[in-house]
Amino acid sequence: MILDFIISFLWSISPFGEAKVGIPYGLINGLNKYVVFVVCFAANVLVFPLMLFFLEKINKYLLRMHLYKKAALYIARKAKKGSGDKIHKYGFWGLIFFVMLPVPGTGVYAGSIASYLFKIEKKKAFIANTIGIYISSVIIWVTTVLTMEGV
Repeated sequence: MILDFIISFLWSISPFGEAKVGIPYGLINGLNKYVVFVVCFAANVLVFPLMLFFLEKINKYLLRMHLYKKAALYIARKAKKGSGDKIHKYGFWGLIFFVMLPVPGTGVYAGSIASYLFKIEKKKAFIANTIGIYISSVIIWVTTVLTMEGV
C-alpha cells in the first residue's frame, strides 16, 4: 500500500505523467481516493519550484554544452509555439488554462517553462500553475472515480 502511494507520488512529479497518471494509478490500485488526490496534487505542485530552481540555476551551466543547448532551444521554441499566444495574450488566466488542460504537452512542466520564458512574476506564476494543477487534478480524479464506479 505504501509502495502504491510512493509510485503515485512519483508519477505525479514525473514529466511523463504528472497527476494525470498518478491519480488514476492510485485509484486503480485501491488507495483511498481522497488521500490519492492530496498526495498527487501536492507532488504535482512541487514541480514548479523544482523547475524554477533548475531553470534559474542549473540551466545556465548546462547551456554551455552544445547538445543540451540544442535540445533546450528546441523545447523553448515548442513551448512558445504551443502556449505563447494564449499566455502572452491572457497572462495569468492564459497560464491557468494552459496548465489545467489534462492533455499531453500541457501541465506544470510546460507551464513552468512558459512562465520562465515569458518572465511572469514568480508568485503569480506559482499561483496560476497551482490553480491549473488543481483544476486538472479534479478533472482527472472525478473522471477516474466515475469511470471506476461505472457511471
